Amino acid sequence: MSTTAGAGSLRLPGLHGYAVEFSPYCPGRVACAAAQYYGMAGCGTLAMLEQNEAGIVLLRSFDWNDGLFDVTWSENNENVLITCSGDGSLQIWDMAKTKGPLQVYKEHTLEAYSVDWSQTRGEQLVVSGSWDQTAKLWDPAVGKSLCTFKGHEGVIYSTIWSPHIPGCFASASGDQTLRIWDVKTPGVKLVIPAHQAEVLSCDWCKYDENLLVTGAVDCSLKGWDLRNIRQPMFILLGHTYAIRRVKFSPFHATILASCSYDFTVRFWDFSKPNPLLETVEHHTEFTCGLDLSLHNRGQV
Repeated sequence: MSTTAGAGSLRLPGLHGYAVEFSPYCPGRVACAAAQYYGMAGCGTLAMLEQNEAGIVLLRSFDWNDGLFDVTWSENNENVLITCSGDGSLQIWDMAKTKGPLQVYKEHTLEAYSVDWSQTRGEQLVVSGSWDQTAKLWDPAVGKSLCTFKGHEGVIYSTIWSPHIPGCFASASGDQTLRIWDVKTPGVKLVIPAHQAEVLSCDWCKYDENLLVTGAVDCSLKGWDLRNIRQPMFILLGHTYAIRRVKFSPFHATILASCSYDFTVRFWDFSKPNPLLETVEHHTEFTCGLDLSLHNRGQV
């Protein structure tokens, strides 16, 4: 991972970043969901960034009247994104338009903290997770949610589609569990007691449909094989504060990245005896958002 080489930075004064997502279409283009005052008060901003010869530049931005906590790119339109916010709503934005949002979905009763667009072909579905302990399923072409998933007994911090199995998503929660859901059935498919602490993030391996990773307030990352959930497949230790987000590499089956309230980003290879590959200490505040480029190997 050539992470420290060619590192660029851009400051967004008065805003704290919560999520970053590389465009699946345009190399070097990134969407950032941000909030004022750590999301506790004030407004939010969706910022579109691009890396070029000059460094990282702000292409354009959209403001919302509450903090934005997550962002996901459309899988069928290079200009469309969805964000979710502290007022419980989801917003659809079109980068080709000067004003926005195109649509607002307001059904969650508390902060909407996670949003993800399905990656399997043949369906255009969005899943959101909220502090109201529910996940909701959306078709962006329909003005209301298709289904609500209940079962978690705490805040849902993360909802991630399987890149392999159509209609299957995972959720991570303050109730210390990782759960697997199928949109065709209303109840939970699998409950994994993942940590003895709040689970803040989860991600699906791009190369193995049965492998997920969780990151938690206990500072640990754990790998889970859905065929045997009695014990984790691996445990990665090194962070000194809660792990805020974890992502598998799109290029390597055993490499993943994590970021934390300890201000660091760490890279791991869980197949190695000494799995910690690198610790990056660029940030001077909580590191909340993280993504790995689908286009440029080693760009984070």
